[in-house]
Amino acid sequence: MPKAKETVLEIDLNALKNNYEYLKSKLNGNTKFLAVVKAFAYGSDANEIAKYLQDLKVDYFAVAYINEGVALRDAGIKTPILILHPQAVNFKTLIERCLEPSLYNAKILNEFIQVASQEKQTNYPVHIKFNTGLNRLGFQENDVDNVVSLTSETSAIKVKSIFSHLAESENLNEREFTRQQIERFTQISNTFTERMGYKPMLHLANTSGILNYVDAHLDMVRSGIGLYGYGNSEEENKNLKPIATLKSVISQIHTIKSGETVGYNRAYKSLGLEKTATIPIGHADGIGRQYGNKKGFVTIAGKKAFIIGNVCMDMIMVDITNIDCHEGDEVIIFGDHTNASQFAQTANTISYEIITAISQRVKRVIIT
Repeated sequence: MPKAKETVLEIDLNALKNNYEYLKSKLNGNTKFLAVVKAFAYGSDANEIAKYLQDLKVDYFAVAYINEGVALRDAGIKTPILILHPQAVNFKTLIERCLEPSLYNAKILNEFIQVASQEKQTNYPVHIKFNTGLNRLGFQENDVDNVVSLTSETSAIKVKSIFSHLAESENLNEREFTRQQIERFTQISNTFTERMGYKPMLHLANTSGILNYVDAHLDMVRSGIGLYGYGNSEEENKNLKPIATLKSVISQIHTIKSGETVGYNRAYKSLGLEKTATIPIGHADGIGRQYGNKKGFVTIAGKKAFIIGNVCMDMIMVDITNIDCHEGDEVIIFGDHTNASQFAQTANTISYEIITAISQRVKRVIIT
């Protein structure tokens, strides 16, 4: 790959294909695959990722909000799109753009039925979410009869799927809790199907569910972080390839004397004759202040260069005292050598946070 000459996020579509095919290999031939591309496809490029996965014949997409689904439709995505957290104010737009809502309580279900009826819809596909232990969104188990009643009394909608979300599927020490979630969802889905008189599609497994709970694959699985190269365990990470590499360059090198300080609030004080490099990326680009003061590091010429002082809005400064490098040289923030999960751990956080935080002002470069 060419050396960076500015701050860029390289997105490797071959790595994406590897991850998709690996996760698909865990499924039987009848289980559908839903790709989660919310939050700009986990901080990469939702349009490019979705178009590539559509070419690979992914069965479904999911995003968090309606405007994300609209952007995918504008980009030419024809594959069904599930909206995980729709807002009633945008229901008319959702219907106009053929997006499919997750409905998770009586209020949102009634509001959607009303709008769908006003728009003269028949059997509009909806997805009913049940809470089995995450306690975030979802109907409760004792709501089944009410949901069946509300959905059966109208021809405006039809339940295409019922689903839930696992809370601890990556943590094998919490197998008992996950098993309880799976059993609860099985009970809910059996009761729902019996009451409705037909069987909607069932889905429960996220990336870690795909990898750790084969019996939870059901009719469809949903993968987000796995597609982007992270399997939530060191063992599974060996089978996946991070699709994103965040690169920058050295803008300027300084030699500072003992007692001199670096950056805002004079947060770093030199202990001797030292060299620092200034790099054009900062907290406005997603590298938060928590990575400063020698917690986070970048890689220059294959060596660790720790971030010193406070992270600035547009720049970081790093210690290059023992690194042979020059102005204009490439800098790797995360990628193959240090992946986003390892970078995030330096500030006691997770890969999800760092990759989704990368600002849209950072140039995306697609690698094919």
